[in-house]
Amino acid sequence: MADRDPVPVTAEVRARLAELELELSEGDITQKGYEKKRSKLIGAFFPQAPGMDPSMGQERRAPVTPSSSSRYHRRRSSGSRDERYRSDVHTEAVQAALAKHKERKMAVPMPSKRRSLVVQTSMDAYTPPDTSSGSEGEVQGDEGEAGEEEDGGGGGTSSSREGNISMERWINRAIHGTSSTTTTTSSTASSSSSSTRSGGSGAAGGRLADVLSQHAHHHHHHHPRQHHRHHRKTENHSAPPDVTGYTNSAPEGIQVERAPAAGTAAQRPTPKYGNAELMETGDGVPVSSRVSAKIQQLVNTLKRPKRPPLREFFVDDFEELLEVQQPDPNQPKAEGAQMAASRGEQLGVVTNWPPSLEAALQRWGTISPKAPCLTTMDTNGKPLHVLTYGKLWSRSVKVAFNLLHKLGTKQEPLVRPGDRVALVFPNNDPAAFMASFYGCLLAEVVPVPIEVPLSRKDAGSQQIGFLLGSCGVTVALTSDACHKGLPKSPTGEIPQFKGWPKLLWFVTESKHLSKPPRDWFPHIKDANQDTAYIEYKTCKDGSVLGVTVMRIAMLTHCQALTQSCSYTEAETIVNVLDFKKDVGLWHAVLTSVMNMMHVLSIPYALMKVNPLSWIQKVCQHKAKVACVKSRDMHWSLVAHREQRDVSLSSLRMLVVADGSNPWSISSCDAFLNVFQTKGLKPEVICPCASSPEALTVALRRPVEEGTTPPGRGVLSMQGLSHGVIRVDSEEKLSVLTLQDVGAVMPGGLMCVVKPEGVPQLCRTDEIGELCVCTVATGTSYYGLAGMTKNTFEVFPLTSGGAPVGEFPFTRTGLLGFIGPAGLIFVAGKMDGLMVVGGRQHNADDIVATALAVEPMKFVYRGRIAVFSITVLHDERIVVVAEQRPDSTEEDSFQWMSRVLQAIDGIHQVGVYCLALVPSNTLPKTPLGGIHLSETKQLFLEGALHPCNVLMCPHTCVTNLPKPRQKQPEIGPASVMVGNLVSGKRIAQASGRDLGQIEDNDQFLFLSEVLQWRAQTTPDHVLYTLLNSRGTIASSLTCVQLHKRAEKIAGILAERGHLQDGDHVALVYPPGIDLIVAFYGCLYAGCVPITVRPPHPQNIATTLPTVKMIVEVSRSVCVMTTQLIFKLLRSKEASAAVDVRSWPPVLDTDDLPKKKPPLLYKPSNPDTLAYLDFSVSTTGMLAGVQMSHTATSAFCRSIKLQCELYPSREVAICLDPYCGLGFVLWCLCSVHSGHQSVLIPPSELEANPALWLSAVSQYKVRDTFCSYSVMELCTKGLGLQTDSLKSRGLDLSRVRTCVVVAEERPRTALTQSFSKLFKDLGLHPRAVSTSFGCRVNLAICLQGTSGPDPTTVFVDMRALRHDRVRLVERGSPHSLPLMESGKILPGVRIIIANPETKGPMGESHLGEIWVQSGHNASGYFTVYGDEALQSDHFTSRLSFGDTQTVWARTGYLGFLRRTELTDASGERHDALYVVGALEEAMELRGMRYHPIDIETSVIRTHKSITECAVFTWTNLLVVVVELEGSEHEALDLVPLVTNVVLEEHYLIVGVVVVVDIGVIPINSRGEKQRMHLRDGFLADQLDPIYVAYNM
Repeated sequence: MADRDPVPVTAEVRARLAELELELSEGDITQKGYEKKRSKLIGAFFPQAPGMDPSMGQERRAPVTPSSSSRYHRRRSSGSRDERYRSDVHTEAVQAALAKHKERKMAVPMPSKRRSLVVQTSMDAYTPPDTSSGSEGEVQGDEGEAGEEEDGGGGGTSSSREGNISMERWINRAIHGTSSTTTTTSSTASSSSSSTRSGGSGAAGGRLADVLSQHAHHHHHHHPRQHHRHHRKTENHSAPPDVTGYTNSAPEGIQVERAPAAGTAAQRPTPKYGNAELMETGDGVPVSSRVSAKIQQLVNTLKRPKRPPLREFFVDDFEELLEVQQPDPNQPKAEGAQMAASRGEQLGVVTNWPPSLEAALQRWGTISPKAPCLTTMDTNGKPLHVLTYGKLWSRSVKVAFNLLHKLGTKQEPLVRPGDRVALVFPNNDPAAFMASFYGCLLAEVVPVPIEVPLSRKDAGSQQIGFLLGSCGVTVALTSDACHKGLPKSPTGEIPQFKGWPKLLWFVTESKHLSKPPRDWFPHIKDANQDTAYIEYKTCKDGSVLGVTVMRIAMLTHCQALTQSCSYTEAETIVNVLDFKKDVGLWHAVLTSVMNMMHVLSIPYALMKVNPLSWIQKVCQHKAKVACVKSRDMHWSLVAHREQRDVSLSSLRMLVVADGSNPWSISSCDAFLNVFQTKGLKPEVICPCASSPEALTVALRRPVEEGTTPPGRGVLSMQGLSHGVIRVDSEEKLSVLTLQDVGAVMPGGLMCVVKPEGVPQLCRTDEIGELCVCTVATGTSYYGLAGMTKNTFEVFPLTSGGAPVGEFPFTRTGLLGFIGPAGLIFVAGKMDGLMVVGGRQHNADDIVATALAVEPMKFVYRGRIAVFSITVLHDERIVVVAEQRPDSTEEDSFQWMSRVLQAIDGIHQVGVYCLALVPSNTLPKTPLGGIHLSETKQLFLEGALHPCNVLMCPHTCVTNLPKPRQKQPEIGPASVMVGNLVSGKRIAQASGRDLGQIEDNDQFLFLSEVLQWRAQTTPDHVLYTLLNSRGTIASSLTCVQLHKRAEKIAGILAERGHLQDGDHVALVYPPGIDLIVAFYGCLYAGCVPITVRPPHPQNIATTLPTVKMIVEVSRSVCVMTTQLIFKLLRSKEASAAVDVRSWPPVLDTDDLPKKKPPLLYKPSNPDTLAYLDFSVSTTGMLAGVQMSHTATSAFCRSIKLQCELYPSREVAICLDPYCGLGFVLWCLCSVHSGHQSVLIPPSELEANPALWLSAVSQYKVRDTFCSYSVMELCTKGLGLQTDSLKSRGLDLSRVRTCVVVAEERPRTALTQSFSKLFKDLGLHPRAVSTSFGCRVNLAICLQGTSGPDPTTVFVDMRALRHDRVRLVERGSPHSLPLMESGKILPGVRIIIANPETKGPMGESHLGEIWVQSGHNASGYFTVYGDEALQSDHFTSRLSFGDTQTVWARTGYLGFLRRTELTDASGERHDALYVVGALEEAMELRGMRYHPIDIETSVIRTHKSITECAVFTWTNLLVVVVELEGSEHEALDLVPLVTNVVLEEHYLIVGVVVVVDIGVIPINSRGEKQRMHLRDGFLADQLDPIYVAYNM
């Protein structure tokens, strides 16, 4: 078909097609109508393909029923796992639901994964597809299926890829509206299939071929297994496809990073970072990256709201409103009459029934000792040995004797009648188990059968230990082989398992036991009220309970089973079930002995090797009865290969132990479908329902041949979710088909009660919990009186309040109803019930739906776990499945999206999280099932290690608080005389006055102060620089500094020919040269700008910033050291920036001898002293102008606050390039005369203890550092405090240790630092923080005098609404805020509303405005757009005091008057900084500070070391750094989503997991979130995993 000439489709037809698409998407036209019109339109453009039925398109909705499967080819190659026989209602409903879904095309972005995370199993992933494989009938692909059909098109060259969705086309169609391609509506999961063509006939022909091949393949898509795949070689299982880039010339499937295929029409280059091809997002904005396109897709999927908005709300302990689901007025309600209890037939007492099981064993052991009792198999299916009734009797007597007489001493026997003992036997040794079980019964000891603990940390093993402990078990019986296999300590002892009591292990093999004396016989009584045995039961939460069964109950139960199953003596029964508990124990150990039957026991290990083994045994031994689970039937179907010599005609009863499970019906149907030809009669299948508490609840009896087959209940899922029974026709999608499990057991009475609250009888059309009243049930949960009362002693009430009967009922834990003719239908288990948004869903139903989506193709052995977790006041559904080892990324993603659609279509409920794990990794129960509670635990702990995760919080979480509407602010009318705003103080505060002028304060200029110091105290040391070893690298006295500064001024005048007022960039490492150059500039009358030098290892990213500052600051000259001079001229530098456009660069290493003729005498103190450039956290480069007046005022303010004098020493470990760090490093010493010990922070990487040891060595009282330094010390010295102490490190002299910052104080870090170094004498009150910003480099700074910094706790939810609500420490949603130091002298602060600019009341959140002598005088920008920010420096209040000029800091905070007093005796006003306005994120009408969300995220998992969040088109993006193996990456996605929902009521849109160090951090230790965002959108982060939450 691809060989035909391409036929152009006219623009007119294209327009008409686009119109049709629109009509269909808006629901104006049905799918059928759409296809009809469309094929008419296109029909004109190509001749009818041979053999293609034009009506095929319309017929595709008709599901393929099992009966019609014979029309298809039946020949298969040997390895094929054919799903053909999965008849079942379910698969059809699911396929139909999916077909419905495909009309709503959803573009779902696939997660991106790092290559190392993609588990590659198939080699062909990396080999180019071989396009020449056009031959038919060869065996290809992972399942070895042979394709033998003609393709719908000519020549069979175009092929349909149905296994792997080719999402490219439909996603692009969703993004680009309608593209010019003409594809038909896509397959069930909206896939348009396409693949490589041989014959390069150009794009359009390929596209048409595509359309035709699709038409021809419509009927495939229904029965996913019906057709074998063709030309498997052309398929490509590779890394996840890039589903975003789109070119019209690539119709040939998805080509991801592989060699170009021969003969493809056109090939698109693989997009790499940065140069991904341009495409438009949905809004028509061109973007050049995969990431932003994926996010755009995500936004597109979220545009359509899922459910109608709800009107009512409930209040969550504070004004935060969470929506509560309102009952839907149209929801179905129960209308039937009250049900009547249903009674089983009389338990017919047969004359020769034994009075107890021990009596039965004695009878058979003595009358017919040679009769076979049990045949065990080895793993090859050969009989290992046959246990006769004689042997069983004599062994049991021996065990009983040894238990009672050989343990302990004669006076103090270890075991007495009535004691509990554990039975620990493997699943392949039923003989030893039986002998021990009956031995215990004979000794009147209570056996507690449990699983063999394989390792110390087996799934659920600890809980079993608790059960044994609570039962007081001290002895464990086991077999020789098992005993040898238990883990041993070096001394040969069996270790105590975690949570287990101390046990004596007792081996029960005959050779280890002593013979009982001739005259010893066990005492055989009639069955009485004593406990016979205890069966363990695992609850929903993983705890293990022991159900006690009395001897009389055990006997009555055996009698009821005998009557129901019409068991007769010497019948043969094949048992595949676990013989230690439940149905396996009741039929194959207890009832079989009562009736002298012969049991063939098939171990689980044999079933794994040969799933058909049980069928072969039934055939060999002409067995009458078999006990299986639907899983065993399913496995035998999968393994079945047309065996000739199999006959099941001897079976009169096939007991299906989990017949009450909703998915068992499909296994039963499919099994019958295949084996009916092998003599299996339909009436033989007997599903049964049971529970540990009520034993057998119901069992369908084998009926006479020829009677009507049992009924089916086809119930509406919608009704069931409201607990109501509504019979539905099978055509409807969302139905649950149930099979009955027979009638009430003989001698029993059954009723149905409401699952919640008082046990009131249900109506006839209501689902409830089944309760039974009979002797044959358990009697209690061992040792738990309260729970026992609620379960085993229930008195159901009629609507009138009268009890149904005088005897108590037992709750079965099964949900269901009693149907017509007294048949019992079970719709699920109480344990599996999940209540989501007020509707009930059953975990088993959801498993059944997920399994019906191509189960064996994708899910490994059908292993799916479904459970719910509570997030944000509602249950959320989580589905975890094991994927087949050979499935590709694309397979799994396709399967996941289809499961989501199927569950949504059938159950009308969203799945919160879908996780895929590698095969065989989920915790197992001993017989290979999934250990559910353990899986849930792992999921919640982040230890499940999935290989794929899809979260859909947007669709599930419908109870988020209503987005907030802003309230109008207080108007001017409410401002009264004085300082009151609506009854509150206006929030304003100020530091103390600057006070009288001292000797050096008469100077207006720092250059004059330096000259004065050089004359008066020439040899006073001002600066000492330390190297990484802690020794002095260099120091400067007043006169040295003065002389060197003069020489620098000389260089500038001579070499640089600078005028006064010229700008000079100083690019120096932190040190003395920087200080010298700074004062040299002042002496020359130039304006210095300090710039951080480029990092030699990272020139490409650091040099452009240097260049930018030099350009923006209009520097006419650059001064630097020789080393950096060389670096600026290096090859790497010229690669990063244009080197030719640098201004002249002077290196100042060799200073000239002569000094300049004249020093510059500044005259006007309001001229510029220096420019301060800094990159803000949002990535903005801002330079502010500092005048001479401001500089002097600044130094003076700090001098007063910290009491700095020439006799003082101050240690500074900060970056000296901007803000307070620069002022402390370069200016304060000259102004105040104290000695500064300078410690470059970069030296701490080599020696983390450098800063603290310098503080100790120089006996420093005041020290300044940054958060990064503090963090380095906390992390790097955490374990070394003792060794530091022994080296004499002493921090007890430190009065103030100030963290210089421009953010909210990091309370957690400062506290852990204080705690850690408390042992070294650091006083906790010494540690504090400062606060500055661009408009004022230091507003607060904890001084020497004054009260300690206070911490308050505020409600985080109120903060989002811009309100401050103080709460107690430790209350939920509380956030600690530490005061940011004391307000500096000469500084006034007021809190104003950032929108209205009105003053705020005290303890109200608003923008911090500041007025002070050291405010910067404005931004320095090249472009002259100061108007934008002019109000940052010159703002006035809109009412109240409208005269004062304030500078706006851009930070939110609040003032609060504390109980403490200042040095002046006034009450102290504390300033609390909450966060920067420009960083804050507006989401759902509320204001969020990134740091709060980040703190929550970092707490969720030990492997998250750092986190940063930002928004992109209303989506919250969370980036986490992972410390640990990459396989933990996907564990983080659900945890991050959960915590942000729970604590912040936000849905995370994208979770990005990256390596450590990816989140950029500036010199102050602040996260550069905007840089990160840009890197993410430009696809430059190289993430380990990106999850797009839907």
